[in-house]
Amino acid sequence: MPMRVLVVPDKFKGTLTAQQAAEAIAKGWNKSRPQDLPELLPMSDGGEGFGAVIGQSLAAKEVLCQTMDAAHRSCKAAWWWDRKTKTAIIETSAVVGLAMLPPKRFHPFDLDTFGLGKVIESARRRGAKVCLVGIGGSATNDAGFGLARSLGWKFLNAKNQPIERWVDLERLESIVCPPRDSEARAMEIRVAVDVQNKLLGPKGASRVYGPQKGLRKGDFARAEACLGRLALVARKLLRTDFSRVPGSGAAGGLGFGLAAFLGARLEPGFELFAQQANLHQRLKQADLVITGEGAIDESSLMGKGVGQIARQCKQLGIPCIGLAGKIVPSPVLAKTFSRICGLTQIASATEATARAAVWLSRLAQAVAREWEAQEAKA
Repeated sequence: MPMRVLVVPDKFKGTLTAQQAAEAIAKGWNKSRPQDLPELLPMSDGGEGFGAVIGQSLAAKEVLCQTMDAAHRSCKAAWWWDRKTKTAIIETSAVVGLAMLPPKRFHPFDLDTFGLGKVIESARRRGAKVCLVGIGGSATNDAGFGLARSLGWKFLNAKNQPIERWVDLERLESIVCPPRDSEARAMEIRVAVDVQNKLLGPKGASRVYGPQKGLRKGDFARAEACLGRLALVARKLLRTDFSRVPGSGAAGGLGFGLAAFLGARLEPGFELFAQQANLHQRLKQADLVITGEGAIDESSLMGKGVGQIARQCKQLGIPCIGLAGKIVPSPVLAKTFSRICGLTQIASATEATARAAVWLSRLAQAVAREWEAQEAKA
């Protein structure tokens, strides 16, 4: 009998987008089981690919905006626009993303989120009432300082002189709201975050995620001092300590900046995706679910989309297969997934990385063949 197969993978970081992964899985599965009806639903919890994934789920139109990357180099960035609901979808990694910069050429002290503000302003001018922002994959550690400056906020030192670099925030004395701040906050901003880290401290933005962007141990003290001063002065002005909000440390503190300066609501990225994609209903209609990402291990069950999919399937009594670049088997994974398989089980790590789509398709084909054999026995 033909099965309705929901194919809902995340990206395979560094090799495949979520869309490419979904297409490869469906192609391989149908080679062994051409009678099945695969439905492709690429997933994102807020990182790279968020814009395209959420944009596709809303049938939104891609819009290009002239702006600048994290190093203030001129660039065009895409965002997505759903005119019916007046919803804008913005992907931070497509504006100030780390992958947009030459490796090791820029230090995080020289990067900021100014260009992201230009994209948000573009959405506002278009008439957006709601803005969905995925903030994973940023190159920055400025806590949204550049974003705020681009939208008219002023950061002044003791001499009432403007501060233009986030690494000079140690001298911050006052913050001035833009004249039309109330209008800016009229747009509802929902931010997809995939971590719960707060802005400051041992598990804060600088110490946990800073090294991925180029911060060295010797940079931590200065970075913390600058962001700490920003949080303190902002708390006095706004009468709320946004640095303690879970997720405020996401994307180099961009979670903090969006919450403090734009009144944004920080939400778990998977839940935002699930809501926009009507995921629960689509799961209920499926006979089988296939999910996947670059690596599946026990951390996949700690809030990541792939783990959330598997848990929901288990609750609904729907079989769920997990495919990955590599897997680290464990009893808890075996209890959650119907089956997990990795590319490195059928190819070397080098081959799997070089031709990820080909090997993922072959893996799906092999798993489908085994599924067919099991059905025949049953």
